[in-house]
Amino acid sequence: MMNTKTKGGAPLPLNQILSGDCVEVMNALPENSVDLIFADPPYNLQLKGDLHRPDNSKVDAVDNDWDQFASFAAYDKFSRAWLKAARRILKPDGALWVIGSYHNIFRVGSALQDAGYWILNDVIWRKSNPMPNFRGVRLTNAHETMIWASKSEKSKSTFNYEALKALNDGVQMRSDWIIPICNGHERIKDKDGNKAHPTQKPEALLHRLLVGSTNPGDVVLDPFFGSGTTGAVAKKLGRNFIGIEREESYRKVAEKRIKAIRTHDKSSLEVSTSKRAEPRVPFGQLVERGMLNPGEKLHSLNGRHSAKIRADGTLIAHDTKGSIHQVGAALEGAPSCNGWTYWCFRKEGKNIPIDLLRQQIRAEMQA
Repeated sequence: MMNTKTKGGAPLPLNQILSGDCVEVMNALPENSVDLIFADPPYNLQLKGDLHRPDNSKVDAVDNDWDQFASFAAYDKFSRAWLKAARRILKPDGALWVIGSYHNIFRVGSALQDAGYWILNDVIWRKSNPMPNFRGVRLTNAHETMIWASKSEKSKSTFNYEALKALNDGVQMRSDWIIPICNGHERIKDKDGNKAHPTQKPEALLHRLLVGSTNPGDVVLDPFFGSGTTGAVAKKLGRNFIGIEREESYRKVAEKRIKAIRTHDKSSLEVSTSKRAEPRVPFGQLVERGMLNPGEKLHSLNGRHSAKIRADGTLIAHDTKGSIHQVGAALEGAPSCNGWTYWCFRKEGKNIPIDLLRQQIRAEMQA
């Protein structure tokens, strides 16, 4: 177990599962202390009686007491309470993910906006192996919806764009995620062979979510901890977690599960970062440091154009003067141009992109 001090001096119970009502526990935590919240609240499924398969076997549905609410008004009151408590403990640049089905996600989304959160995306989790609609009276319910929201419109929440792109085989990550439901060896069972928790989420879902919206060392809180998927994945990825769970049986399952997780070395937890997050290096700095010299020529990678470097880090080509970006755009007749990837210099008969020199400086800055 680990505690750390917040700016106000109050201890933060890192990597612990806290017992109690989630609103009361969150209200007792320090304000502005959590980087991310993942919430998998009760869906208020409003089930009416048992559900059976065509062979008359009973479906293991979610009929627990914690999913029972007297009315929509009661559920809305519950949603507003936990969303308010969650927002108080989020850091100014913190964010929240909440997952739900058609039964509840629209009501939660409305309460979320009313509470002051700023919606960034909604993500469709498309289940590749959904449960059929046994009665044949509706479409097969093959997806759930996640809402990703920052604490406020002004928040600058973490978004590891390049990391998600790398996870998606080099293609920009979309807002529809095809991931199978939790089953097989991943599904945790109790001593009688039954599901330890009826709504256990797949680790793949949390892995993608945490890689995309947190960094190693961040604090991730789950107010409906259940079987501990958030904590298990957070530990694997080098994030700190705080779990809140009122049911003792679920806490025991989660504690045993997380204890068995092996942590990884720091280097394996690093992810691809966005170029926008890297230190800014002006082209003129290359000239100041003598990596390129006034009067030296740069050549476009397509071989069509060249320009001469000036002492102030600008370029001149014919009657065109300006930055590496402005001159490149003018020569190509384009509205814009990334000069770092457009220009190269010649060394020993070879064309070398000027971006390699920028990366050299960045490496020195980060060393």
